[in-house]
Amino acid sequence: MKKKTGFLLLGVFLIFFIAVYFLFYIPYTKIKAKGMAVLVSAQDLKAAFSKNDIDLLTAKLKITDEKYSEFEKEASTVYWAKPIPYVADFKNGVEAGRYGIEAAKVAIKSIAPYADLIGFKKGESSFVEKSAEGRLQTAVLTLDKVLVNIDVISADIGEIEKRLQAIDEKRYPESLGGVSIRKNIVSIKDQFTGVSHLFVDAKPLLKRFPEILGSKKEQTYLILFQNDAERRATGGFLTAYAVFTIKDGKMSIQKSEDMYTLDASIANHPTPPREIREYFPTVGVFNIRDTNLSPDFVKSLELFNSLYKKSGSRVKYDGVVAMDTKILVDMLTIFGDAEVDGMTFSAKIDSRCDCAQVIYQLLSTIGEEVGYQKTNRKGILGDLMLELFNRALRFSPSRYWGTLAQTMLKNLDEKHILLNFVDPEIQTSIEKLNYGGRIRETTTDYLHINDVNFGGQKSNLFVKETMTSKTEKKGSDVEREVTVEYRNPYPASNCNRNQERILCLNATLPNWVRIYVPKGSKLVSFDGSAKKVQTYDDLGKTVFEGFLRVNPMGMAKIKVVYTLPSGVNADELLVQKQPGADGEKYTVTINGQKKFDKVLETDTLVK
Repeated sequence: MKKKTGFLLLGVFLIFFIAVYFLFYIPYTKIKAKGMAVLVSAQDLKAAFSKNDIDLLTAKLKITDEKYSEFEKEASTVYWAKPIPYVADFKNGVEAGRYGIEAAKVAIKSIAPYADLIGFKKGESSFVEKSAEGRLQTAVLTLDKVLVNIDVISADIGEIEKRLQAIDEKRYPESLGGVSIRKNIVSIKDQFTGVSHLFVDAKPLLKRFPEILGSKKEQTYLILFQNDAERRATGGFLTAYAVFTIKDGKMSIQKSEDMYTLDASIANHPTPPREIREYFPTVGVFNIRDTNLSPDFVKSLELFNSLYKKSGSRVKYDGVVAMDTKILVDMLTIFGDAEVDGMTFSAKIDSRCDCAQVIYQLLSTIGEEVGYQKTNRKGILGDLMLELFNRALRFSPSRYWGTLAQTMLKNLDEKHILLNFVDPEIQTSIEKLNYGGRIRETTTDYLHINDVNFGGQKSNLFVKETMTSKTEKKGSDVEREVTVEYRNPYPASNCNRNQERILCLNATLPNWVRIYVPKGSKLVSFDGSAKKVQTYDDLGKTVFEGFLRVNPMGMAKIKVVYTLPSGVNADELLVQKQPGADGEKYTVTINGQKKFDKVLETDTLVK
C-alpha cells in the first residue's frame, strides 16, 4: 500500500509538473520573448518622438503595433485561466496596452498632415515658406482639424484607466527578489490616473483652443505683468499691462502702459482696505496696482475690476494673462538677445542685481515711480512681448515651438503664468488644470504660506526663504510646527534720492505673511511677528497672519504652532505654492519621518 501510494503521489506530481510546464511555463517563455521585443520597439518609438520627426515616428509606431499584436496573440494562450486573479490582472494590463497604442495611432494620424505646425519635422513642408503672420494664421485655422479625434483618444484613455483600476495590487507581495512589486503597481496606476484626469480636464480647453486664438471672432486679452522682485499675494507687484487682440492668429498691441498711468486714469480712488492701512500706511488711497491682495487670483481680479471699471482706459476683455519676470527670461534664453526701442534685453546675468539683465532693464525702465517722464516707459513691455512672439514665428516650428510650448507649460505648472477667462466653460477647465491661481479645496491636510512685500523696493530679488513643517500626533491631537526663515545675504542699495545712484533694489523687506491651514485649526503660538497676530477664516481656510522685517545682510524667522481639527487626514499634506515664488526650500516631516526635502516647484501632495 505504501509503494502504491508513493507511486500514485509521484504520478500526480509528474502530471502536475508536466501540466504546469506546458500550460504555463512554455507560454510564459514565449510571452516574455514577445514582450521583450515590444519593449525594444517601444524604446525606439520613444527615441523617435524625442527627435520630433513625424515620418520616423509613424514608422516606429507601425513596428511597435506589429510587435504588440504578436505579443497579444501569445498572451491570449493563457487567458483560459483568467478565473485565476493574477491571469485576469495580466489580461487587463495587456488590453490597457492595446488601447494605448490605438490612442497613439489616432493621435499620429490626426496630426500628421499638420505636423510642422506643432513643431515636428516633416519630409516636405510649405509652412516654413509662409510669412510669420501667415504661419500662425495657418496654425489656428487648422487646429480644429488636428483636434477632430480628441473624443476618440479620450475614450481610449478611459478604457486604459478602467482596466488598470481593475488590477488589485493588494494581492501582490511587497517585493520579490529585491524588486518592489506592489509599490510599482500602485505607482503605475496613480501616474496614469493623473494623466487620464489631466486629459479629461484639458479636453474642453483643447477643443476651444482655436476660439481662444480668434478662429471665430476677435479676442481681446489683458496682459498683467507681475514683478516678482516685489512679491505680492498673486505673484508680484502689478507693474505694467498691455492689451492684445488676436484674430485668426494675427496678434496686435492695442495698448501698453505702466500701472501708474492706469491709476492716473481713475478719477476717484476709494479708501484703502484694512491690510494696506495697517501694513502700508504711506499709501493713502486704494490704487489698482495694489489690488492683488488675495492669494486667490479670481478674488484679486474682482478687486482689480472694481477699480478698472472706473478707468477711462478700460477695455472689455475676453481673458486675463498674468505673468512674472521668469517668462521673459525663459523666452530670451530660448531665442537669444532682443533689441526693442533702442534697448537690448538679455537673459545673461547682470552683476548690478545678480539677476537676468532683462529684469534690471525693465525695473530701470518701468519698475520704479519717479518724478519725471521716462522715455519709452509706457510701451516697452508690450513691444518686448510682441518682439519675442514674432521671434518664435520667424523660424521653422520644429526649431523652437516644441521647446517654447514645454517651457510655457512648465511655467503654468509653477504658477509663473496665471490665466482667467470670461467664458465659464474655459475658466472651469483652467481651474481644473490648476492654471487659474485658485486657493484649492481639499479633503487632506493643507498648508499655504503667502508673503507680501509692502514697500520694500525689489528686495525679493535677494531674500531667500526656507520653510520647515513638522507634524506630530500627540494622543488624539495632531500638532504642527511651521518655521519660515528669511535670509538676505546682500548689502543694501543706495536708495538716497538726493544722490546720484544706481537703481534702488535692495532695502529692508516689510513682509506681511499669512499661513493658510485647514479650517478649524487652533493657534498655539506665533513667534517672530513684529505686529499683533491675527486669526480669521478666509477662502475656506483658517489664516494666521503676522508681520516681520528682513534687513539687508540680515535674517528673520517666524515659528507657528497649531493643532489640526479632528477629521483631517494628517498623513497627507497638500503644500500649495505661492505664484511668482521661485527657489523656496521646503522640508516636511510627519511623525519624525522626513517626507519632502527640496525646492517647492509646484503644488505638492506629501504622503
